[in-house]
Amino acid sequence: MQMKAVLIKKYGGPEVLQITATTKPIPRNREILVKVSYATVSTGTVLLRRGKVPDSLLLTILMRLIFGITRPRQEIPGVEFSGIVEEVGADVQSFKKGDEVYGTTTGLKKGAYAEYVCIPEKWKWGVIAHKPKELSLEEAAALPVGAMTALELLTKAGLSAGDHILITGASGNVGNYAVQIARYYGARVTAVCGTANTEWVKATGADEVIDYKKQDISRLSNRFDIVFEASGRIRPSLLKPLLKKKGRFTSVKALTSEKNEKLITIHKMIEAGKLRPVIDRVYRLNQVVEAHHYFAQGKKGNVVIEIGG
Repeated sequence: MQMKAVLIKKYGGPEVLQITATTKPIPRNREILVKVSYATVSTGTVLLRRGKVPDSLLLTILMRLIFGITRPRQEIPGVEFSGIVEEVGADVQSFKKGDEVYGTTTGLKKGAYAEYVCIPEKWKWGVIAHKPKELSLEEAAALPVGAMTALELLTKAGLSAGDHILITGASGNVGNYAVQIARYYGARVTAVCGTANTEWVKATGADEVIDYKKQDISRLSNRFDIVFEASGRIRPSLLKPLLKKKGRFTSVKALTSEKNEKLITIHKMIEAGKLRPVIDRVYRLNQVVEAHHYFAQGKKGNVVIEIGG
């Protein structure tokens, strides 16, 4: 049986993404067949499509060694997904047909830009979980990577109630989750973003919002317990002088992992009404190239692709 999917046969710009018909997967004993409802345009998906890490030859070489030297090994891209369980393998215990789920395809041979994807019930690199009832399938697709990354980095930085934290890139995926999570734990949040996004970043929980287009943040008089560089574009040397004497610096460029235990913590925040994905735009599958172009122009929160609705 055939399905529609986005294939990528070479590294490059959004135009390398091609919609075609391919074979619908069949789940093995410990796998779940998900009818994909939504996927996202994530930083990870874009990096793997381009085949290079900006401003880092070393990381580009390492990425190519892992994900394909001359062409991507994962021919169907897409890291995050949400959808409905279509079928389960004989040994699957935690999911059943009809369950609404979300997760990632990290480490798998095929990604989420397809009408169907097979996901192991458990594996080393990625996650799958039941969708929180408080979220739509559209919102759930945009939850896992950004929220887990923000949670892990804030935890490693030793975030605690009363800390004053500076978060750059607060209108981005990881950055805005960091704003919401920091507020959940009782920190005072100073967020940094561009002019167009100051109002909605404030609405998601920031105590103070700085427009970097109007103010040089390296010249701030305040000193912070934690500085979280979530934009991935600012040199640490410009931000570390803003730390208090025993302050901690963390960056979105640090290595993180995906664990279902983190999703349990994130679900508690969602249930408490303290965490919610921000969706900028939703594109259809046949608009995947346009969606990737829009992502490159700068967005707020997340860009979602409707696969099956």
